[in-house]
Amino acid sequence: MKGFLPWLTVLAVVLLLSALRLRALATVVSLGWLAWCVWTWFRPARRRP
Repeated sequence: MKGFLPWLTVLAVVLLLSALRLRALATVVSLGWLAWCVWTWFRPARRRP
């Protein structure tokens, strides 16, 4: 359950912003979360000296 907490939090924030008619901000939050997820999945491997 601990691994799903960030996902559920972002989902709750997006739904709340959408309900408050702040859909542009909800879109920005969603795209930012997507960009962060893609970055963590496909970022270059860290090289050790």
